[in-house]
Amino acid sequence: MIERQPVRRPGGRSARVRTAVHTAVTELLAEKALEEVTIAAVAERSGVHQTTLYRRWGTMSALVDDVVNEVLSRGSPVPDTGSLRGDLTAFAVKAAADLATPMGAVYLRAVAVGIGAPEDAQDGAHSGLLAREEQLQGMLDRATARGETAPTVLDLLEVVLAPMYFRLLMFRVPPDEQQARTLVDRLLRLAEPM
Repeated sequence: MIERQPVRRPGGRSARVRTAVHTAVTELLAEKALEEVTIAAVAERSGVHQTTLYRRWGTMSALVDDVVNEVLSRGSPVPDTGSLRGDLTAFAVKAAADLATPMGAVYLRAVAVGIGAPEDAQDGAHSGLLAREEQLQGMLDRATARGETAPTVLDLLEVVLAPMYFRLLMFRVPPDEQQARTLVDRLLRLAEPM
């Protein structure tokens, strides 16, 4: 007798649930203050039972992380222009443009609030941000393989992204293309061998 393997349907029920939940989270974050967006509110808006949300994501923080990771991977792939300067500039300019959108600011606030949440240490939330770090490391590794002197991911985060995030979170002033280019120039100067 041949043992039957379960049939996996790409785009099946699991994908529909994820899409409905992501849509609900995005809509709720656009309408309400972050602390008002709860698993119960997402369940009601999406039509997906709370137990499914808890089983799949565990916490609101992990759910927001999943939504942000999806937005990043779909809308902001890590560039490969053939040069470190080109890659960093394209990445920084796109990040600035994303942050300048109304939802960019909302997502950034949601992630920033969720990062120190005690439950995150237990449920592995923010794995999407770790995946993004690996993608950025891949971009830097390509540059090194081409013989270019690449900064570290930490330098990229501290010199390019952190100032844009800080400016938006603290002063509610979105970054622009010129700031992104200036920060990339600063990063590349720091990465130059002494």
